[in-house]
Amino acid sequence: MARHFIVEADGGSRGNPGPSAYGAVVIDGATGEVIAQLAEYLGVATNNYAEYSGAIAGLRHAASLDPSANVEVRLDSRLVVEQMSGRWQIKHADMRELAKQARAAFAPAQVSYTWVPREQNRRADALVNAALDAAAAGVAVPLTTAAMDVIGEAEEQQARATLADAMRPRNVMSDATRPRNRMVGWADLGTPTVTVLARHGATAMSVEKRFSGLGGSDPALSRLGEEQAMALAAELMSRGGIERIVSSPLQRTRQTAAIASASLNLPVDVDDGLAECNFGEWEGLTFSEVRERWPEELDAWLQSADVQAPGGESFTDVRTRVLAARDRILKDSAGQTVLVVAHVTPIKAMVTDALDAPLHSIYRMELAPCSLTTLSWFADGNASMFGFAEAAHLRHIVAPTGI
Repeated sequence: MARHFIVEADGGSRGNPGPSAYGAVVIDGATGEVIAQLAEYLGVATNNYAEYSGAIAGLRHAASLDPSANVEVRLDSRLVVEQMSGRWQIKHADMRELAKQARAAFAPAQVSYTWVPREQNRRADALVNAALDAAAAGVAVPLTTAAMDVIGEAEEQQARATLADAMRPRNVMSDATRPRNRMVGWADLGTPTVTVLARHGATAMSVEKRFSGLGGSDPALSRLGEEQAMALAAELMSRGGIERIVSSPLQRTRQTAAIASASLNLPVDVDDGLAECNFGEWEGLTFSEVRERWPEELDAWLQSADVQAPGGESFTDVRTRVLAARDRILKDSAGQTVLVVAHVTPIKAMVTDALDAPLHSIYRMELAPCSLTTLSWFADGNASMFGFAEAAHLRHIVAPTGI
């Protein structure tokens, strides 16, 4: 009976491109025993390059142990998993070369690829961060199993502790290294990752202008919302270029994304960080109804993005989780164009970050259902906005008798 290995692989880049490293854990599939833990600093590279490098390192080590074995490679990079599984095209020449190296380790029939959430890939992630921290502190890398044998029960904490004596506090974003503003379009900033941000279609609650967020009833699209979503899908088809779809977990966004998905022939990934603000006790109420019951609280909420609705989230809270979701998208989809189906607050939060605008400017933005906002994110930290709240594709839609 053929031997079975599991490879947990990860890669990361602090800057994308920037200082990068990979980590890989090789496991005996029958016993669960960790056979090897590998990490290497790669120099300046992209996240995708580092992710592929982790998979290659793990596969090569497994092949050195038993070239006749079957191997399951687990990564939290959707890009690598889908490309290596043959479901997504590999357009970039560098990625095609890395995929070729990965396939050379074993016959294709011996290897499968599985996507796992990041929290289930902590051992490999810990190796990546330990290698990056070690390189920053001048500690020799690559790191081998012997150097990293503490990874396991306490994972990241112990991995970092192994190198603690060699490290000192370091401001990695000093004034000298902080990205400077540039005139986008006047300088070559490299290939950006483009997020095409679509607000979901209308619901009965949005037509009535009721607070409807993460803590509410999670309404479905109305008939009007479905028509808007179909118009959105047609517009995206005519524009072309969408390579991935990511949606908020709420029903109205998933329904809008599904309509786009059917036209674009792409799967839909869901990221919980893209959900609308939780409006707490105001959920389901109109602005006037809130004004009658919570006049002082509403005034305070309108004055500061740090103020929460009773029992809910502040816009500052929302932006923190939204930007974390944005970072996950940029990591997994570097250089691609991604349709992000979300809500008013998350889209506005990303706009303020891209424009380096104060968060309270969200009070002066308006987004129609199924409108499109396009932001480009560059590897050096710069960003630009190509379109905001575009809605010409909806001009022919008339609200039906029943919403």
